[in-house]
Amino acid sequence: MSTRISRAFATAIAALLLAAPLTAHHEILAKFDNTKPTSLTGVVTLVDWRNPHAHVFVNVRDAKGQFANWAVELESPIDLQYSGWNRDSVRAGDNIRVDGIAARDGSRQVWGNTVVIVATGRRILNVEARVPPAPLTPRPAPRWPDKQPRLGSVPGGAEGYWASPSRTVLVENDADIPMTTYGLLRNVADAPKVAPMQAWALQRYTERQQRSLRDDPQFLHCKPPGGPRQFQLPYGVQFVEDRERQRVFVLIGSGNNNFRIIYTDGRSHQGQVGGDDDNPLYYGRSVARWEGEAFVVDTRGFNEDFWFTNGGLPHTEQLRLVERFTRTDFDTMRYEVTVEDAGAYTRPWKSSSTLRWVADEAMPRHLCQDNRP
Repeated sequence: MSTRISRAFATAIAALLLAAPLTAHHEILAKFDNTKPTSLTGVVTLVDWRNPHAHVFVNVRDAKGQFANWAVELESPIDLQYSGWNRDSVRAGDNIRVDGIAARDGSRQVWGNTVVIVATGRRILNVEARVPPAPLTPRPAPRWPDKQPRLGSVPGGAEGYWASPSRTVLVENDADIPMTTYGLLRNVADAPKVAPMQAWALQRYTERQQRSLRDDPQFLHCKPPGGPRQFQLPYGVQFVEDRERQRVFVLIGSGNNNFRIIYTDGRSHQGQVGGDDDNPLYYGRSVARWEGEAFVVDTRGFNEDFWFTNGGLPHTEQLRLVERFTRTDFDTMRYEVTVEDAGAYTRPWKSSSTLRWVADEAMPRHLCQDNRP
């Protein structure tokens, strides 16, 4: 590995390890109840501009004339800053009106759908959807000197990462099922259409859906986003190709800022089917090869302690994923995955999506913080 590549890789890993503890996004309805609309008007006492979500604390007078302090939860500071806001967009002493939904547990917390400065009527701290701009003309995929497609940035070129997945949930190809960004079904009766689940898996998936995904181990305990989920989260991934040592690192901007190693040295799964010997892993054991333009990754040896996709589809330790990454042009990565799990599904099944290249930017780093007291 060249000195330049070694230095870039070391810098990327150091940034992952030294970043402050934060958390990934999750289904808002896991914590808040959209059948309980709530409006508050009061004076700001504190602005907490930290991940996982920014909070504005407000003194609100109740019907008896007594003041109570409420926490207004908002999007991540990363998303707020992308939308032009900062920690000084609202300050202690400002009188604001908040419309949102109340916490499920009855505590003085509200998800802020809208926040308005009373004195001016100006809406603040709203977040706009962010999608990388489409290039004016298609650009060919960058290649190594041996003509193999590059999975990541070009050394000496502009920084970038992959994000904005075309599909943020895992459903079988050709299935068109309404659900939220984080996989909560609009109609739970659609559960059998998502994937060919065995009876027990369908029951487990339905229960998770009926509980609004609030049992998500990533939300509760910072469990890593193994499997396709790492490509479904909002802060993207980076591929770092270490050709000298025949491996590829996938750096994950969401979750707990973990990284995954994919080996390209021709090793088999023999002796590592269960992860590190008898220790199954969150990201499994990945071995890969090139098939023409496609980077084909075979991963096995998963544990059962995480959700491998947004929405909570179940899996067992028999899970095997065959992923195909094809950089169809400079700005597009096609992702195709075949799911094999004889413990949870009645047959193998496939899902596909695309990722967009975010050019000239460092990948956001959004670490995890348990949502348990």
